[in-house]
Amino acid sequence: MSGEWTAGGLPPVAAARTAEARRRGTWSSALSTGEFTAIRSVGFEPVGQVLGTAVYHVAGGGSSWRYYDCGYGNASWSGRGSTPAPVAVSGQGAASKSLVDVLLAARHAALARMTAECTALGGDGVVAADLTMAPFPSAPHCFEFQVIGTAVRAQGAVRPHRPFTTHLDGQGFAKLIAAGWVPVELLVGLAIGTRHDDWTTRRQNWFGAGNQEVTGWSQLVSATRHDARARIGEQAWHTGADGVVLGDSRLRIWREECVRARRRNSDSDQKDHVAEATLVGTAVAGFTVRQEPPRTLTMMSLDPNRRRARVT
Repeated sequence: MSGEWTAGGLPPVAAARTAEARRRGTWSSALSTGEFTAIRSVGFEPVGQVLGTAVYHVAGGGSSWRYYDCGYGNASWSGRGSTPAPVAVSGQGAASKSLVDVLLAARHAALARMTAECTALGGDGVVAADLTMAPFPSAPHCFEFQVIGTAVRAQGAVRPHRPFTTHLDGQGFAKLIAAGWVPVELLVGLAIGTRHDDWTTRRQNWFGAGNQEVTGWSQLVSATRHDARARIGEQAWHTGADGVVLGDSRLRIWREECVRARRRNSDSDQKDHVAEATLVGTAVAGFTVRQEPPRTLTMMSLDPNRRRARVT
């Protein structure tokens, strides 16, 4: 385990762990008894618990790096009669795109390392993959991205061309296989949307406004969720899958100082709202089992004068 790791291939500690597992011939997993039995029932067996991790530095914050620039031309003055504020979405080239790109790159790095461990153990795929992100201790702008699951191997002669990954647990995986579908790849759709709190939004959210829809915030949530769905759909298309089985959907919303307004007026108290939508799912593809040729049926003639069997 000496020497510097250049981030290529398995990390030294992971390579040592997989080598020891192969030498001993034993495996570990996070599967319950029910999951283990379900996986075995569809012709797979566990080969070991696998994980991938990546620590990324995410430069700066919202205002200093303008990740959440609302793109609203009237941000410094959004009074009565001003045009409605648009929703700046990462998937359409907004400033937040650079932040989304680094977050997805970190997740993909962790997934690739987990898949590499699966391959090193002789596995055909990973089930019950759980993807998490957490701040790195003592480094406020660094985050650890981790994905952990159980590598499995097909017991038959038919093997996938490359390891699959899925969020589905053991029972979910077994049901998918039994229904004629196979997992292809674990996908993460991420989108960030920013919208300026314009005059209409502030008026609709005023304490004495009564019961009514805050249309600007509805637009923000809708556009951001739609963009996340579009991103995960694009990923599924690139894998060649038929569709996506969704596992988790999260929406986080918070308020930021308007970067654009403060750039023009340092005393501005204008605000923006930011929405972050995350979708986690598995790309799946249908498969058909080649039917066995019909068995030859042997028939015996009932004619006592003809004793020879006829084969039809």
